[in-house]
Amino acid sequence: MAENVTTRRKNDTKEITFVVNKRSTYISENKQVKIKPREKDYLTWDDKLTLEFNGTKPAIKSLHIEKVDVPTIYLCGNSTVVDQNYEPWASWGQMITRWFGPEVAISNHAESGLTARTFIASYRLDKILTTLQKGDYVFVEFGHNDEKEKRPGDGAWYHYPYQLKIFVDEVRAKGAEIVFCTPTQRRTFEKDNKTIANTHGDFPAAMKMVAEREHVPLIDLNQKTKVFFETLGYEDSKRALVHYPKSMYGRELADNTHFNPYGAYEVAKCVVMGIKELQLPIAQYLRPEWQDFDPAHPDDWHTFQWAPSRMVEDVKPDGN
Repeated sequence: MAENVTTRRKNDTKEITFVVNKRSTYISENKQVKIKPREKDYLTWDDKLTLEFNGTKPAIKSLHIEKVDVPTIYLCGNSTVVDQNYEPWASWGQMITRWFGPEVAISNHAESGLTARTFIASYRLDKILTTLQKGDYVFVEFGHNDEKEKRPGDGAWYHYPYQLKIFVDEVRAKGAEIVFCTPTQRRTFEKDNKTIANTHGDFPAAMKMVAEREHVPLIDLNQKTKVFFETLGYEDSKRALVHYPKSMYGRELADNTHFNPYGAYEVAKCVVMGIKELQLPIAQYLRPEWQDFDPAHPDDWHTFQWAPSRMVEDVKPDGN
């Protein structure tokens, strides 16, 4: 919500304002969101406001909380979108909040391991629909886990578009706007160690097909993250993902799908640039310090500043 806020002198203060969406699993007397066992310990669904302050000398002078009614951006997706509860795992969904001012709220309903179908089946879309209204937005990114569904009719060209169409119809029935995001790339290089290999098959193309047919704005994260990884190169691209030696987290971590804070921060910038390129009205809510971003010229990971959290876990999120 706030990044590297510093004061020069002892009695100096800075005022930071932001909006947080809070919720519970409740939908109705007979229905609740079907959260995973691991989610029961997360801060996502507890209907409370929990604030975390990190840094070398974190301090606040006062805290004022009030209820507000502003447009909401709802996020639907998997482990590349979810609010990861523990570092070093991170996602673009929890980083994009950095760039929006208090005129809009972001409500992240994504969860690791989900597909478009299991997102709907666990009543997460139903939960969104209980508060969704005109002026709100729903961003949808699926693909990583949908690729592994092997039931009759599954695949990029039938069941996947069918599920995406449900999102489109339900969101528009509420008078809200929907935006598609093609799945982020995995760090899988071709034999030349220079070119990112396509591990998503026809799924990005299938999402583009539905977007074109249904006139849904689309952010091509698949292409943007391909440029991002290839620009960093074979070795430095590890710096955007959960690649750490045993000495840091008790065991060696080498994950080519899930982002660390730096990688998630950069991918969030890709999403914001997509919003601007599409000229979506919510671009008006970006904070004044936002600067346009090109994944071919990413921020230098050497100089990226991040105050680490004390909430740490070495368990890989669901999905791949």
